[in-house]
Amino acid sequence: MLVLKGKLSAYTVYLIYSGASSLFLSTIFTVDLVYQVQVAHLNPLQLVLVGTVLEAVCFLSQVPTGVLADVFSRRLAVVVGVFLIGVGFILEGSIPRFGFILLAQILWGLGATFTDGAQQAWITGEVGEDHVVPVFTHGTQAGLLGGLLGAGISVGLASIRLNLPIIAGGGLTVLLAVFLLLFMPEHGFRPAPKEERPSWREMGNTLRAGIRLVRLRTVLLIILLIELFYGLSSEGIDRLSTAHFLADFTFPALGQLKPVVWFAIFEIVGTLLSLAVTEIIKMRINTNNERVVIGVLFLMNALNVVCVLVFALTGNFFLAAAAFLAYGAIRSAGNPIWNTWLTRNIDAKVRATVFSMVGQMNALGQVVGGPPVGYIGTVVSLRAALVAVSIILSPVLLLLAYAARKGKTRPVIVKEMSTTTVP
Repeated sequence: MLVLKGKLSAYTVYLIYSGASSLFLSTIFTVDLVYQVQVAHLNPLQLVLVGTVLEAVCFLSQVPTGVLADVFSRRLAVVVGVFLIGVGFILEGSIPRFGFILLAQILWGLGATFTDGAQQAWITGEVGEDHVVPVFTHGTQAGLLGGLLGAGISVGLASIRLNLPIIAGGGLTVLLAVFLLLFMPEHGFRPAPKEERPSWREMGNTLRAGIRLVRLRTVLLIILLIELFYGLSSEGIDRLSTAHFLADFTFPALGQLKPVVWFAIFEIVGTLLSLAVTEIIKMRINTNNERVVIGVLFLMNALNVVCVLVFALTGNFFLAAAAFLAYGAIRSAGNPIWNTWLTRNIDAKVRATVFSMVGQMNALGQVVGGPPVGYIGTVVSLRAALVAVSIILSPVLLLLAYAARKGKTRPVIVKEMSTTTVP
């Protein structure tokens, strides 16, 4: 396979990839839902079904794309994934019809699963485990900068034509795949032994082992149920918030600029707000105290229920925007706290199994919960759909309160039980 060797280091290529991919995807995502509402004229149910198809594709294609990365080449997996993502968005921006947008989600979902994990495994193999942490940190910083720049570029292109950021972002993503094909080195890859490769049998074994683990500890059942409600509620707010802004509010004038500029403002302010809240939590919260961690999670989820409800019911644009941004910042900042709670309650021997189940439970929630919320938004109103989202999220508070009453929990200790079963 053609590679221009000796031109760029793996570290440099990884930084370029991290910054450029975030730049191009931010250019797309800042106006993507606006395009789906105003140009493709998708109704609330169709908007949610777009996300449902994406989640289903990601869920089903994790195993075969993982096999490609582990058996053939992680570099190849990243290149193929980036190319498919770019082609998907070119298709979506070029043909504003529901069927073609669904096809674009299939391509995007396949591409995302090709790159997911493969990019991290690739750079780790190239620079070594002892040196990869600062590389990941610098890659995250490059991605953040690229995302902020992409939001600004997006509205500039959208002021010309609303589909232009999507086509341009998709086209540049395809060019990024070509760049990676030419310059991305791969010297540290060794094909995984057959017994270590992901497979459908392994997924079934993981599921069976996880179910056995849940029977041992109530806290694991609580964690899985909370993740299910997260999934059930998230698809509605993620897919219908833009439609709610466009349908139920009048955007304040920004001089001669078009209303789409507001979505770039939301993107930039939301990113900065998430960073600020995350930093405050990191400095102020004692994550070694489990009761404190559960209490913080309870408070953050209670605030999110209120934020969604305010966003759904208020008629004031600025109050709605504040509630929407607060919800996003709290949700983003809560992820490290949530992961801390999970990690401290799962023994290292079974951690991968339970984390896999947690991710699958969230995906299941999105696939199952999205269409009913979209249906409510179509036959009743978007406000009613968002109220339904806040109601669906509310049981998380009861589950966290129950976990707090149970007191300090201990990790699952594996003695005679294996995380896999003998075929």
